[in-house]
Amino acid sequence: MSQAEQMEKQYPSLEQINSPEDLRLLSPSELPGLAKEIRDFILHQVADSGGHLSSNLGVVELVIALHYVFDTPKDSILFDVSHQGYVHKLLTGRREFFKTLRQYQGCCGFLNRSESAFDDFGAGHAGTALSAALGIASANALHNSTAKVIAVVGDGALGCGITMEALNNAAEHGKRVILILNDNKMSIAENVGALRQHLNYLITGPRYNRFRDRATRFLRRLMPSKKAYRRLQKFEEWLKGLLLPSGFFEILGFRYIGPIHGHSFPELLRTFNGIKNYNRPIIVHVITQKGCGYAPAAAEPEKFHGIGAFDLKTGVPRKASGMTFSKAFGLSATELARRHSDVVAITAAMPNGTGLNEFAEHFPDRFFDVGIAEEHAVIFAAGLATKGIRPIVAIYASFMQRALDCVFHDVCLQKLPVIFALDRSGVVEDGPTHHGIYDLSFLRSLPNLTIMAPKDEEELRLMLFYAYELQSPVVIRYPRGSGGAMPDGAIENTSLAMGKAEIVCHGQDAALWAMGPEVRRAKEIAEFLKREYRIELTVVNARFIKPLDEILLQQEAMSMPIFTLEDHSIHGGLGTAIDEFLQKSHLPPAQKHFGWPDQIIPHGNIELLRQEFKLDWKCIAENIAAFFKQ
Repeated sequence: MSQAEQMEKQYPSLEQINSPEDLRLLSPSELPGLAKEIRDFILHQVADSGGHLSSNLGVVELVIALHYVFDTPKDSILFDVSHQGYVHKLLTGRREFFKTLRQYQGCCGFLNRSESAFDDFGAGHAGTALSAALGIASANALHNSTAKVIAVVGDGALGCGITMEALNNAAEHGKRVILILNDNKMSIAENVGALRQHLNYLITGPRYNRFRDRATRFLRRLMPSKKAYRRLQKFEEWLKGLLLPSGFFEILGFRYIGPIHGHSFPELLRTFNGIKNYNRPIIVHVITQKGCGYAPAAAEPEKFHGIGAFDLKTGVPRKASGMTFSKAFGLSATELARRHSDVVAITAAMPNGTGLNEFAEHFPDRFFDVGIAEEHAVIFAAGLATKGIRPIVAIYASFMQRALDCVFHDVCLQKLPVIFALDRSGVVEDGPTHHGIYDLSFLRSLPNLTIMAPKDEEELRLMLFYAYELQSPVVIRYPRGSGGAMPDGAIENTSLAMGKAEIVCHGQDAALWAMGPEVRRAKEIAEFLKREYRIELTVVNARFIKPLDEILLQQEAMSMPIFTLEDHSIHGGLGTAIDEFLQKSHLPPAQKHFGWPDQIIPHGNIELLRQEFKLDWKCIAENIAAFFKQ
């Protein structure tokens, strides 16, 4: 029985809300009670299913206030990244559906246009909300609509390059756009960059707040309350122009409002009611706390950013985390840095997710978190490499899509020795915005680039040390979770040779080429086929996707059928690379490729997805057996 079932709760206010229209029937005095119920509801659901917790707990009052004041869905609310959209989902008719969060065919963990009319723009990566808001506002203008467009952007995403481009364009196309700057001093890891430091220093610093309080008391003693209030407003605007970032936003064409308390309904409602009829770009600076209302998440917001099922009382994950590819990468990168003083590590706001926390602890001067800026991370690494530094860039496979031009133009074209560690390759539970199944489709076409995929953590370690010796651009891609092997610390570069695959087991009937941890699945398939059908497969661990082991492939293709298995799109990956070589060599094509089909792969439990798309080991084995029966 789940924690949610064990602790059955009644949510009288939340159960009345089937749309924002129902929300607006509540009195302002009822909103704090609703906020408490929503926090409790989200806590129990995420404890049971996993999900993004700290960011959603931090925006409860903010999202309630937005739906309370603005006329959604006529007015549009967009969320940058949208992992903080749980409250929005609960207020827009998805209360019961939310109980299927992140399950196959259940509630998506991000905004999804196909899920609700209230989800005006789907998302999953940072930096998109303001650009999309400007586009929607321009479309509204073409339709002669007076609808407002609200973009909720975290302070981490504010420094993203796409957001900065949109800010530069807002004055011309954003007359009915309201930018909510959700300032929680965090994105996933603690934010980096001058803009974040400026915001936090000025708002939390004693100088501004002490000066403001003294000025308030002084003006109220001098004049009647109404007149004092008007003078105080003008005085505060002048003061903010000196001390706060309003000048920066005013130059870009925004009317700056704030900072305001993001957990205070009176302040939020008063502000939103006051600005909802403005006809110019507005930025409302809201101060919130990640994890608000749940002590473990407030204390460790990065840990609870995206978390699996956990014990609600203690905050401890239900599943003990053993060795994973990410941990093995972090340990190996740290060991490589101990051996070579020219090694540095770079991440784009993901030190914990990529396993680089230990590296950062041991080598703080050689660790760089550049914030949510993948393109900058790649070119920054290229600059380091021109001066003899050996950068390792750790980025999720799906996020690397954003930096394709930089990988080509700034690294491959100049043949700079940058090592790219692509974590979260393959299908992941978060769904289509996060599946790392398209990276090979574009990386394979780039010149001067070596691409490797380890079958387990030990091979990842070997590949990282081998990549250091190559003195050229390298990609190492690996999934989330475990491959089943512990790095033992023994590094023998001779165990890897450029473009050479590994024969895992021999058979005379067919060859099954597998990539990465799919090698383990390939072995299960081979064992089953031998036991049940007396079909003997040669299982090949490709190791290198570029360059392929063409000598071995040619030998096998001349004597037996070829099959391929990969945790990647069926187009552009290992299977495509093998077909290209076989065609060029006038050899028989591969008989069957097993990979993700050319369609959007939904979110959900990975094993259920494999079963749905007939990519679990037993379905693949039966498919191969059917070939031999024919």
